[in-house]
Amino acid sequence: MVYEYKQDDPKKCTAARLRKFGLVEGLRNVQRIPSSSIVLNPVAKSKLSMLDRPLVEKSGLVGLDCSWNKSEKIFPQHTPGETRRLPALLAGNPTNYAVLGKLSTVEALASALFITGFEREATQLLSLFKWGRTFLALNKEPLEAYAKSEPLNLEKVESEFFNTN
Repeated sequence: MVYEYKQDDPKKCTAARLRKFGLVEGLRNVQRIPSSSIVLNPVAKSKLSMLDRPLVEKSGLVGLDCSWNKSEKIFPQHTPGETRRLPALLAGNPTNYAVLGKLSTVEALASALFITGFEREATQLLSLFKWGRTFLALNKEPLEAYAKSEPLNLEKVESEFFNTN
């Protein structure tokens, strides 16, 4: 699922494209986010891990689609659901190529799916974008390591790939 704040150019919005092709459900209101779903939020206290798979299966995964230029006001707001942030990854999209953590909505959703064991679904989402394979290639090893990592080891695994300390 995706809640779109509609702050970006609709032609470049990855969430809108996913919705157009029926790969995500658009939410009309933030309050419609299921309370037990995993909500991707880069300022959340807890990191997403393989242990979140049961919640993703049961209640779904939600991406908050907003402009990075306006994200400081949006991400700290309370949203329903279980908020999680992704471990460190490099953007593969043309706008923020190789910038640590500045992922597009499709990159965030695909990463979360990959980490929670839904690799096929992650690849399917990214297949709509020319640069989707680039994202996977840039992050192949970290994604595979995060998917196998226990939550308490995520910081150590992150620091093996990226200077996150």
